[in-house]
Amino acid sequence: MAEKKYLADPKKRFSSRVENYIKYRPSYPLEIIDFLKEKNILAEDTVIADIGSGTGILTKIFLNNGNQVYGVEPNKDMRKAAEKFLQGYTNFSSLEGSAEVTKLEENCIDLIIAGQAFHWFDLEQAKREFKRILKPNGNVVLIWNNRGKTGTDFNSSYENFILKYGIDYKEVKKNEGNVDLFFNYQKETFYNFQELNFSRFKGRVLSSSYIPLADNLIFPRMILELENLFSKHQRNGIIRIEYDTEIYYGHLI
Repeated sequence: MAEKKYLADPKKRFSSRVENYIKYRPSYPLEIIDFLKEKNILAEDTVIADIGSGTGILTKIFLNNGNQVYGVEPNKDMRKAAEKFLQGYTNFSSLEGSAEVTKLEENCIDLIIAGQAFHWFDLEQAKREFKRILKPNGNVVLIWNNRGKTGTDFNSSYENFILKYGIDYKEVKKNEGNVDLFFNYQKETFYNFQELNFSRFKGRVLSSSYIPLADNLIFPRMILELENLFSKHQRNGIIRIEYDTEIYYGHLI
Protein backbone atom coordinates (compact mmCIF):
# COMPACT_ATOMS: atom_id res chain seq x y z
CA MET A 1 0.00 0.00 0.00
CA ALA A 2 2.80 2.44 0.87
CA GLU A 3 4.48 1.86 -2.48
CA LYS A 4 1.27 2.60 -4.39
CA LYS A 5 0.83 5.85 -2.48
CA TYR A 6 4.39 6.86 -3.37
CA LEU A 7 3.98 6.04 -7.02
CA ALA A 8 0.76 8.06 -7.16
CA ASP A 9 2.61 11.27 -6.23
CA PRO A 10 4.97 12.18 -9.09
CA LYS A 11 5.97 15.43 -7.37
CA LYS A 12 7.89 13.48 -4.71
CA ARG A 13 9.30 10.51 -6.57
CA PHE A 14 12.65 12.08 -7.53
CA SER A 15 13.61 13.32 -4.05
CA SER A 16 15.91 10.37 -3.35
CA ARG A 17 17.55 10.59 -6.80
CA VAL A 18 18.61 14.22 -7.05
CA GLU A 19 22.38 13.58 -6.85
CA ASN A 20 22.30 10.91 -9.56
CA TYR A 21 19.99 13.09 -11.66
CA ILE A 22 22.40 16.03 -11.54
CA LYS A 23 25.49 13.96 -12.30
CA TYR A 24 24.30 11.41 -14.82
CA ARG A 25 21.25 12.57 -16.77
CA PRO A 26 22.04 13.54 -20.37
CA SER A 27 21.85 17.16 -21.48
CA TYR A 28 20.34 18.26 -24.78
CA PRO A 29 21.94 19.04 -28.15
CA LEU A 30 22.71 22.75 -28.53
CA GLU A 31 21.33 22.55 -32.07
CA ILE A 32 17.84 22.89 -30.62
CA ILE A 33 18.52 26.59 -29.93
CA ASP A 34 19.35 27.31 -33.58
CA PHE A 35 16.41 25.20 -34.68
CA LEU A 36 13.91 27.14 -32.54
CA LYS A 37 15.37 30.43 -33.79
CA GLU A 38 14.92 29.29 -37.38
CA LYS A 39 11.29 28.51 -36.62
CA ASN A 40 10.82 32.03 -35.14
CA ILE A 41 9.93 30.48 -31.80
CA LEU A 42 12.96 31.76 -29.92
CA ALA A 43 14.82 35.06 -29.70
CA GLU A 44 17.13 36.50 -27.05
CA ASP A 45 14.26 38.51 -25.51
CA THR A 46 11.84 35.56 -25.36
CA VAL A 47 10.53 35.12 -21.82
CA ILE A 48 10.39 31.42 -20.97
CA ALA A 49 8.75 29.24 -18.35
CA ASP A 50 10.41 25.86 -17.89
CA ILE A 51 7.68 23.75 -16.32
CA GLY A 52 8.91 20.88 -14.17
CA SER A 53 12.40 22.32 -14.49
CA GLY A 54 13.96 19.78 -12.15
CA THR A 55 17.67 20.33 -11.54
CA GLY A 56 17.93 22.85 -14.40
CA ILE A 57 19.49 20.74 -17.17
CA LEU A 58 17.18 22.08 -19.89
CA THR A 59 16.88 25.52 -18.29
CA LYS A 60 20.62 26.15 -18.57
CA ILE A 61 20.63 25.91 -22.37
CA PHE A 62 18.13 28.76 -22.64
CA LEU A 63 19.83 30.82 -19.95
CA ASN A 64 23.03 30.61 -21.98
CA ASN A 65 21.05 32.02 -24.93
CA GLY A 66 20.33 35.09 -22.82
CA ASN A 67 16.68 34.36 -22.11
CA GLN A 68 14.83 35.20 -18.93
CA VAL A 69 13.73 31.79 -17.64
CA TYR A 70 11.33 30.99 -14.83
CA GLY A 71 12.01 27.50 -13.49
CA VAL A 72 8.78 26.09 -12.09
CA GLU A 73 9.39 22.96 -10.00
CA PRO A 74 7.22 21.32 -7.30
CA ASN A 75 9.90 19.05 -5.82
CA LYS A 76 11.82 20.91 -3.11
CA ASP A 77 15.01 18.84 -3.41
CA MET A 78 15.24 19.23 -7.17
CA ARG A 79 14.35 22.91 -7.00
CA LYS A 80 17.10 23.59 -4.44
CA ALA A 81 19.58 21.68 -6.60
CA ALA A 82 18.67 23.85 -9.60
CA GLU A 83 19.04 27.03 -7.56
CA LYS A 84 22.57 25.96 -6.61
CA PHE A 85 23.42 24.76 -10.12
CA LEU A 86 22.20 28.01 -11.74
CA GLN A 87 23.13 30.48 -9.04
CA GLY A 88 25.42 32.41 -11.37
CA TYR A 89 22.62 33.34 -13.76
CA THR A 90 20.86 36.65 -13.04
CA ASN A 91 18.27 35.79 -15.73
CA PHE A 92 17.00 32.76 -13.77
CA SER A 93 14.06 32.83 -11.36
CA SER A 94 13.07 29.78 -9.31
CA LEU A 95 9.43 29.19 -8.40
CA GLU A 96 7.74 26.56 -6.26
CA GLY A 97 4.89 25.53 -8.51
CA SER A 98 3.61 22.87 -10.87
CA ALA A 99 2.25 22.51 -14.38
CA GLU A 100 -1.23 22.77 -12.93
CA VAL A 101 -0.52 25.76 -10.64
CA THR A 102 2.57 27.66 -11.81
CA LYS A 103 2.01 30.79 -9.65
CA LEU A 104 3.01 32.93 -12.63
CA GLU A 105 0.98 35.98 -13.67
CA GLU A 106 -1.46 35.92 -16.56
CA ASN A 107 -0.17 36.51 -20.10
CA CYS A 108 3.45 36.94 -19.01
CA ILE A 109 5.21 34.13 -20.90
CA ASP A 110 6.27 33.98 -24.58
CA LEU A 111 7.37 30.35 -24.58
CA ILE A 112 6.63 27.38 -22.34
CA ILE A 113 9.17 24.57 -22.40
CA ALA A 114 9.00 21.22 -20.65
CA GLY A 115 11.33 18.25 -20.62
CA GLN A 116 10.79 14.76 -19.24
CA ALA A 117 8.40 16.23 -16.65
CA PHE A 118 5.60 16.29 -19.22
CA HIS A 119 5.02 12.63 -18.42
CA TRP A 120 3.65 13.64 -15.01
CA PHE A 121 1.32 16.50 -15.97
CA ASP A 122 -2.42 16.42 -15.48
CA LEU A 123 -3.04 17.38 -19.09
CA GLU A 124 -6.36 19.15 -18.76
CA GLN A 125 -5.32 21.21 -15.76
CA ALA A 126 -1.92 21.95 -17.28
CA LYS A 127 -3.48 23.08 -20.53
CA ARG A 128 -5.75 25.53 -18.72
CA GLU A 129 -2.81 26.89 -16.76
CA PHE A 130 -0.60 27.19 -19.83
CA LYS A 131 -3.30 29.16 -21.65
CA ARG A 132 -3.56 31.48 -18.65
CA ILE A 133 0.14 32.34 -18.44
CA LEU A 134 0.96 32.44 -22.17
CA LYS A 135 0.85 35.66 -24.13
CA PRO A 136 -1.35 35.64 -27.27
CA ASN A 137 0.22 33.39 -29.91
CA GLY A 138 2.68 32.02 -27.35
CA ASN A 139 4.38 28.73 -28.13
CA VAL A 140 4.80 25.44 -26.31
CA VAL A 141 7.88 23.26 -26.85
CA LEU A 142 8.28 19.80 -25.34
CA ILE A 143 11.79 18.35 -25.39
CA TRP A 144 13.00 15.00 -24.13
CA ASN A 145 15.58 12.31 -24.70
CA ASN A 146 14.37 8.88 -25.74
CA ARG A 147 16.84 6.05 -26.04
CA GLY A 148 17.61 5.65 -29.72
CA LYS A 149 15.45 3.20 -31.60
CA THR A 150 18.36 1.80 -33.61
CA GLY A 151 17.77 -1.84 -32.72
CA THR A 152 21.32 -2.41 -31.46
CA ASP A 153 22.08 -5.33 -29.16
CA PHE A 154 22.82 -2.94 -26.32
CA ASN A 155 19.56 -1.00 -26.74
CA SER A 156 17.58 -4.22 -26.77
CA SER A 157 19.36 -5.60 -23.71
CA TYR A 158 19.00 -2.33 -21.81
CA GLU A 159 15.30 -2.08 -22.66
CA ASN A 160 14.74 -5.64 -21.42
CA PHE A 161 16.58 -4.78 -18.20
CA ILE A 162 14.34 -1.74 -17.64
CA LEU A 163 11.21 -3.74 -18.42
CA LYS A 164 12.27 -6.38 -15.91
CA TYR A 165 13.15 -4.06 -13.02
CA GLY A 166 11.25 -0.85 -13.71
CA ILE A 167 8.47 -0.66 -11.13
CA ASP A 168 6.02 1.31 -13.28
CA TYR A 169 8.07 1.88 -16.42
CA LYS A 170 5.27 0.96 -18.83
CA GLU A 171 2.86 3.38 -17.18
CA VAL A 172 5.42 6.19 -17.39
CA LYS A 173 6.08 5.53 -21.08
CA LYS A 174 2.36 5.57 -21.90
CA ASN A 175 2.19 9.28 -21.13
CA GLU A 176 4.42 10.09 -24.10
CA GLY A 177 1.50 9.22 -26.37
CA ASN A 178 -0.63 11.95 -24.84
CA VAL A 179 1.10 14.71 -26.81
CA ASP A 180 -1.61 14.38 -29.47
CA LEU A 181 -4.24 15.30 -26.90
CA PHE A 182 -2.36 18.35 -25.68
CA PHE A 183 -1.65 20.59 -28.64
CA ASN A 184 -1.20 20.98 -32.38
CA TYR A 185 2.45 20.29 -32.97
CA GLN A 186 5.21 19.57 -35.40
CA LYS A 187 8.08 17.29 -34.51
CA GLU A 188 11.83 17.30 -35.05
CA THR A 189 14.45 14.81 -33.84
CA PHE A 190 18.15 15.31 -33.07
CA TYR A 191 20.85 12.78 -32.30
CA ASN A 192 22.25 12.71 -28.76
CA PHE A 193 24.40 10.31 -26.75
CA GLN A 194 26.26 9.61 -23.52
CA GLU A 195 29.51 7.67 -23.11
CA LEU A 196 29.76 6.20 -19.61
CA ASN A 197 31.99 3.96 -17.53
CA PHE A 198 30.24 1.52 -15.22
CA SER A 199 30.04 3.85 -12.24
CA ARG A 200 28.40 6.56 -14.33
CA PHE A 201 26.17 4.05 -16.12
CA LYS A 202 24.94 2.78 -12.76
CA GLY A 203 24.23 6.36 -11.66
CA ARG A 204 22.34 7.01 -14.89
CA VAL A 205 20.16 3.94 -14.31
CA LEU A 206 19.48 4.85 -10.67
CA SER A 207 18.43 8.37 -11.66
CA SER A 208 15.25 6.92 -13.20
CA SER A 209 12.26 7.14 -10.87
CA TYR A 210 10.99 3.65 -11.69
CA ILE A 211 14.24 1.82 -10.80
CA PRO A 212 14.48 0.22 -7.31
CA LEU A 213 17.01 1.69 -4.90
CA ALA A 214 19.26 0.05 -2.28
CA ASP A 215 16.43 -0.40 0.24
CA ASN A 216 14.66 -2.80 -2.13
CA LEU A 217 15.33 -6.53 -1.68
CA ILE A 218 15.91 -7.05 -5.39
CA PHE A 219 18.60 -4.35 -5.56
CA PRO A 220 21.68 -6.65 -5.24
CA ARG A 221 20.41 -8.99 -7.93
CA MET A 222 19.54 -6.04 -10.18
CA ILE A 223 23.01 -4.50 -9.85
CA LEU A 224 24.66 -7.85 -10.61
CA GLU A 225 22.61 -8.11 -13.77
CA LEU A 226 23.50 -4.52 -14.65
CA GLU A 227 27.20 -5.35 -14.26
CA ASN A 228 26.78 -8.31 -16.59
CA LEU A 229 24.95 -6.16 -19.14
CA PHE A 230 27.73 -3.56 -19.04
CA SER A 231 30.48 -6.16 -19.28
CA LYS A 232 28.89 -7.70 -22.36
CA HIS A 233 28.47 -4.44 -24.29
CA GLN A 234 31.36 -2.22 -23.12
CA ARG A 235 34.22 -1.27 -25.36
CA ASN A 236 37.41 -0.25 -23.55
CA GLY A 237 35.43 0.21 -20.35
CA ILE A 238 32.82 2.49 -21.92
CA ILE A 239 29.28 2.05 -23.22
CA ARG A 240 27.42 4.53 -25.40
CA ILE A 241 23.74 5.24 -24.76
CA GLU A 242 22.20 6.74 -27.88
CA TYR A 243 19.17 9.01 -27.71
CA ASP A 244 16.67 10.60 -30.02
CA THR A 245 16.14 14.11 -28.66
CA GLU A 246 12.54 14.70 -29.68
CA ILE A 247 11.12 18.22 -29.99
CA TYR A 248 7.38 18.83 -30.19
CA TYR A 249 6.53 22.46 -30.96
CA GLY A 250 3.32 24.34 -31.63
CA HIS A 251 0.28 26.07 -30.13
CA LEU A 252 -2.24 24.85 -27.60
CA ILE A 253 -5.63 23.75 -28.92
